[in-house]
Amino acid sequence: MGAKSIRKIDAYEKAIKNAAIYCRVSSGKARQLNSLTTQISALTRMVYYIPSCRLKDIYVDIASGKNATGRKEYQRMLRDCRRGEIDVIYVKSVSRFGRDTVDALSAFNEIRPLGVRIIFQEEGIDSDNLEASLMLSVATSLAQAENESRSENINMGIQFGAMSGTSKLYSKKCFGYDHDKDGNLVIKEPEASAVRLIFENYLAGYSILGLRKLLFKKGINSPTNKILWCKQSIEMILNNYKYTGNSIILDPEKTQSGRDGYCVHDHHPAVISTEMFEAVQIERVSRSNVIQTETGKTRKSTKYSSKRKYKVKTNRHSMV
Repeated sequence: MGAKSIRKIDAYEKAIKNAAIYCRVSSGKARQLNSLTTQISALTRMVYYIPSCRLKDIYVDIASGKNATGRKEYQRMLRDCRRGEIDVIYVKSVSRFGRDTVDALSAFNEIRPLGVRIIFQEEGIDSDNLEASLMLSVATSLAQAENESRSENINMGIQFGAMSGTSKLYSKKCFGYDHDKDGNLVIKEPEASAVRLIFENYLAGYSILGLRKLLFKKGINSPTNKILWCKQSIEMILNNYKYTGNSIILDPEKTQSGRDGYCVHDHHPAVISTEMFEAVQIERVSRSNVIQTETGKTRKSTKYSSKRKYKVKTNRHSMV
């Protein structure tokens, strides 16, 4: 017989592990999607070069990380772990697993007893390490604090820009306006004519449904260039103070009040008068089927009818 071939068997060759990759971004914006692509690419390459692993599945969520229950792919991964289909999970960083410390640790402690190993590439945390829970707790706390600090800084920046009048949010476009070469708001026809038509006919007695029919009859397309306007688009126009030539930025720290913020008067050309805008707001309240009483909010016994008569007369720019 010829010489026998003998090969050493390393420990990792005894069992091939089913590896999973979990990736997450908080929104579907282009920058976030590029980050998602980078996460998937980097982790896929890493798993490819680990001889003891084969990639079973990739779980991808585009959702906020503060609440794990809202992430469908995350939940699917947990179900696969319970079924014994996954041996090891690779995650780019703790912040991708969850910015909330309690949720992240809860999931971590739920997965680990199932015999599933979790590896966080960026922080170098491995659930096989006896101190992994402590390391994860520290890392998630830091990630959560960093995220909250970032959010506070963004809100402070918005508030400073609003207070100083330098914020570009004052010049944010809406239906009826465009930007000139310097980024200033200028009236855009015929969209502005459509805005006037909506305000004037609302005061003349038209309901939202009646306005939809009127705009369709006149062949005026919606802000999204649809032939049929949705109710929300018309209501947003009727509620947009920007058409008076004044621009408002709400205070991000006081959003519950709905009206706290900063206003730059005569910021840009007006499409309608302030008087017309205020008259429409009064009319909207009077038509509302919900009223505030001493015991709370309640519904009126009768609803608004567009057949009621109005004495209000309007011209192109203002209410007479």
